[in-house]
Amino acid sequence: MAKNTGLGRGLGALIDIGSVRTSGSSSINEVEIALIYPNPNQPRTHFDEESLTELANSIRELGVISPVTLRKNDDETYLIIAGERRFRAAKSIGLTSIPAYVKTAADEEVMEMALIENIQREDLNAIEIALTFYRLMEEYKLTQDRLSDRVGKKRATIANYLRLLRLPAEIQMGLKNKKIDMGHARAILGLSEPAVQLKLYDLILKKDLNVRKVEEMVRNFLANGKFDGNPGQGKPNIVKDLKELNDLKSQLSTIFDTKVQMLVDQKGKGKITIPFANDDELMRIMQLIDKI
Repeated sequence: MAKNTGLGRGLGALIDIGSVRTSGSSSINEVEIALIYPNPNQPRTHFDEESLTELANSIRELGVISPVTLRKNDDETYLIIAGERRFRAAKSIGLTSIPAYVKTAADEEVMEMALIENIQREDLNAIEIALTFYRLMEEYKLTQDRLSDRVGKKRATIANYLRLLRLPAEIQMGLKNKKIDMGHARAILGLSEPAVQLKLYDLILKKDLNVRKVEEMVRNFLANGKFDGNPGQGKPNIVKDLKELNDLKSQLSTIFDTKVQMLVDQKGKGKITIPFANDDELMRIMQLIDKI
């Protein structure tokens, strides 16, 4: 049987419903809002107030068109699997009940279904997706390959999301708050030092740089030690490579048969000192220089 993995084709296209141990009525029930509680493991951590107000106005005019999905608990309360925005909006305008599908599901499946429902609706930001992938892997001991099968995402896509969690917190917040997008973040990850990543992030915000420009700046920095691409400023490659400097100093010391000293500052400027003890050593060194 062919396996569907694309988004936008319903929950069944994203997850093998047969492998998720859920059951319950497929009919729509009216459930009291007072008995419903948000999922503490909800992947989505930010709810835009303006968007919620718009949804509430729509519900006031048209009602809740798409039922929420709930899990019934042992104490006769309900946990939201999917539809917390609809729940919040309905509650905000004073509704006392909401249409719902009621399911039974293990904790792992609740988190999984909540993640998939939000991805399907494109409701989650990249950091929320990354954190949920991480939690699913850590709490339920899933490999990236297994998680890929469960959520219908390529393994490389999951790996790219998880890499976002290596970024400094300020950049993660910028991505979460839509100051930058996924393309910017992936380009910034091409730099290894957090301080440099933050410097580039500041430039993106100040100059409103697009992703292509940021990728170009990363390439320039890796080649020249600066973002604008003109060599000669910033830290030259030779200064970055201490081993190469030490090798050069060792070679010069061997050539001149004396302990050559090299001093280099952060801008790449410096001096080479060839010491000598007397006039005879100076003449010998000068003769060697003439031969080079």
